[in-house]
Amino acid sequence: MSRVRQPPLVTGISPNEGTSWTKVTIRGENLGTGPADLIGLSICGHNCLLTAEWMSASKIVCRVGPAKDDKGEIIVTTKSGGHGTSTVSFKLLKAEKIGILDQSAVWVDEMNYYDMRTDRYKGISPLSLRPSNPLGIDFDKGKVPLKDLEALFPGVSGEFTSENFSATWYLIENHSVTSFDQLRMAASNLKKQATKKNEGSLAYVKGGLSTFFEAQDALAAIHQRLESDGTERVEGSMTQRLENVLNRASDTADTLFQEVLGRKDKADSTRNALNVLQRFKFLFNLPLNIERNIQKGDYDVVINDYEKAKSLFSNTEVSVFKKVYAEVETRIGALRSLLLDKLLETPSTLHDQKRYIRYLSDLHASGDPAWQCISAQHKWILGLMQNCKEEFINYQRVGLGAIALDLEGDPRPSAFSRIRDTAPLNKGGILHTPRHSTWHYETPQQVQFVEKLSDVVIGQLPNFWKLWISYVNGSLFSETGEKSGQVEKSKKNARQRQNDFKKMIEEVTHLLVKLVRGALLPSTLTELELRLYGGWENKTELTGPWLTQVIHTVRIIFEALVALEIPNDLLQVIQDLLLELRHHCLLVTLHHTADDVKRVAEKEDWVVDNEGITSLPAQFEQCMVLMLQSLKEPMETKPGEVNILQLDQDQASELCVDIIKAREQVEKLWKDINKVFINCLEQLSTKTDRDINSSHMSVDLASPNLFSGIQEDFCPTLEQRLLIILSNCQYLEKHTFLNLAEHFEKHGFTGTEKITRVTVHAVKELDESLFDAYIERKSDPIVGSLEPGIYAGHFDWRDCSTPTGVRNYLKEALVNIITVHAEVFTVSKDLVPRVLTRIIEGVAEEMSRLMQCVSSFSKNGAIQARLEIDSLRDAVASYLSSESHASFKQALEVLPQLHNGADKKLLEELLNKFKSSMQLQLTCFQPSNVQPVKR
Repeated sequence: MSRVRQPPLVTGISPNEGTSWTKVTIRGENLGTGPADLIGLSICGHNCLLTAEWMSASKIVCRVGPAKDDKGEIIVTTKSGGHGTSTVSFKLLKAEKIGILDQSAVWVDEMNYYDMRTDRYKGISPLSLRPSNPLGIDFDKGKVPLKDLEALFPGVSGEFTSENFSATWYLIENHSVTSFDQLRMAASNLKKQATKKNEGSLAYVKGGLSTFFEAQDALAAIHQRLESDGTERVEGSMTQRLENVLNRASDTADTLFQEVLGRKDKADSTRNALNVLQRFKFLFNLPLNIERNIQKGDYDVVINDYEKAKSLFSNTEVSVFKKVYAEVETRIGALRSLLLDKLLETPSTLHDQKRYIRYLSDLHASGDPAWQCISAQHKWILGLMQNCKEEFINYQRVGLGAIALDLEGDPRPSAFSRIRDTAPLNKGGILHTPRHSTWHYETPQQVQFVEKLSDVVIGQLPNFWKLWISYVNGSLFSETGEKSGQVEKSKKNARQRQNDFKKMIEEVTHLLVKLVRGALLPSTLTELELRLYGGWENKTELTGPWLTQVIHTVRIIFEALVALEIPNDLLQVIQDLLLELRHHCLLVTLHHTADDVKRVAEKEDWVVDNEGITSLPAQFEQCMVLMLQSLKEPMETKPGEVNILQLDQDQASELCVDIIKAREQVEKLWKDINKVFINCLEQLSTKTDRDINSSHMSVDLASPNLFSGIQEDFCPTLEQRLLIILSNCQYLEKHTFLNLAEHFEKHGFTGTEKITRVTVHAVKELDESLFDAYIERKSDPIVGSLEPGIYAGHFDWRDCSTPTGVRNYLKEALVNIITVHAEVFTVSKDLVPRVLTRIIEGVAEEMSRLMQCVSSFSKNGAIQARLEIDSLRDAVASYLSSESHASFKQALEVLPQLHNGADKKLLEELLNKFKSSMQLQLTCFQPSNVQPVKR
């Protein structure tokens, strides 16, 4: 038993209101199992089955007929479910009745007009409304690609309204996977639609059959009357009367409809004009659209519209089109000028430049916009660099000065500024550089200028170079430009202008170098170049650290340009500038180091350590180390640079500076530094504090406690100065110069061995000179007191009493030697052997001379002389040299020999007595490990 289906239920209609013949979509439940199951559809009481198209059990599409009711339900009737119901309604809108003689401000749809004779709307036949789905089955979701169908069926179409309609195409396109049963159902649906169409045409004819009969009867009556009256045109005949009636009817019709027909012709003209405007509204609206899009910056839209209009109307012969297109060309010409102005406007980003060049290329602008942009950028960069110099020079003239920098932001103070406030240094100690919180450094104008110049070059030249590369490889143009051959034209222009662009880069690099030279190396420019690139009237002499910063900045410029793969020959001038700056920095640093070394003398506080060394050697070493550290970056050899300290003559001849002469200057300055230090040592050793020349000293009033380490209440004697300087000289020779040699090698300074040897030799000469001066001051009084002491009281070696002990003159001499020992030991125990040995040599030589001058000795005189010589020799035995031994031996050989045992015993007793009585005094002459006490 078949299952009973539910009656149809309409739950929705879209749209829910409209005029007759509005297409609507009906949705609901149980709306039929297929097109054959749908047997009835009414909307507002009007049967709409003829236009119905069954889509599914929940969807039907149809057109609303001219129903009488303004609002009504939608009722669906099916075979399976019977008469249905509706939960929604449709509102039928009545169109305004417009007669053939009525004026209307709106478009009248001729497909559906109002017939005044029948007082009803007359429309097209419903059968002419072809459904979009003639088979009445669902379409496939996955469709065959259109390109494949066109290749399979050339010259035909799958559109069923087309003259070249192909049923095979249609089925493959829409029902390639539909089952056979579905296709059979589709064939049945198609047959039903054909049957309905035929039945509709026959019903249409049957409905108008009476009209045809009436027309036939009227024509037959007219024909009968014409035959009875004859065919002649006789006055009063029916033919004549009919003609007159027709003429009067025609005149009356013309009178009635002349105005209407005139309005119709005018309306037709207006309609044709509106059609033209509607069809070609793109062209007519284009000038205004171009203006609006230009204001919004939508240049791509303008270019696309212009290309479209140009392809359609550039060769038109229609006058109105020519006029509008001419207006378009005027607007495009203004746009070209606007884009060119924006392209040449500075500053501008590389992205904007490429964009404007592409726009101008697509608009077929005259000339070469890309090259114009490159030329403008080149002039602008040169102007920026020149203006940078003028700006700083003007600031300098009005006295604005340099910009103060925070100290922590400047890690390169001068070598002397890092020493001058330092506490006294011990040998080998670490130099500390305390900084006051209120200290500030001012960056010199030249350094600021080079940094600003660096910002200009690094900020602008890379984009300038990239713009040229894009110009060369043709990447500035769009696909339109490629199609039009502009890329090849651009590449050809770029090849022709390579030399011109190379000159542009050379101008930029040469201007950079000359501006830097004008600020830092004016002596390397000619007078004409100085007037153009100089002008630094109040130029401040830069120190080594500031020059190092400049070198660092120029190196950054060079590395940035190398990274762009700019040819090396265009950057050689920057390499030459770097070489001269490094050489100049080396010379300036050496000059300043020499000045710093001069100032070391004023910082000598004469405080010695346990080894007799003051802070002087450490200060000198620290000055040199700081100098080497400050020269580390300038002397460092970067890729592409040369080592100015390790060049042979062949390499030097290829460079722009005379390296051989530079090496000679460097060697001379090295020697001058060492000479200055040796002069400081000599000056400190021979002059008092008030005699030391301090006129060369520059005191920084902003630096606190410049001489805080100097003990103002201590003033060493001349002998103490000599000893301290001698001790320092020994330390310099044994330690300081060796340490400096290691530092030189560590920092890459080669070829300084000769200078070191010369310096060590000079220090040795100074040491010998100072040592001789000290020995002369200490030895001469002791030696000179021997002869008067020996012969005091008219002593006679030939007539003297029996010896009772060593006489006082010898004891005084020993006490004086002990005094010297104490003085030297207080300063440096290492100097004691050297000093005492030299003094004892003089004393021994004098004793030998005095003994040799005696003509004869008595026995007591011989014993006395031998006692004193042996006592002196035994007391200073630790400091006897070969010369001293020889002198004592000669003195003893002059004396008569003691053969008597009693005499020898007396001599031994007296000698022991002397040693016992002066045991405490003679202890200092014995070897001891006791460390000297610091004063």
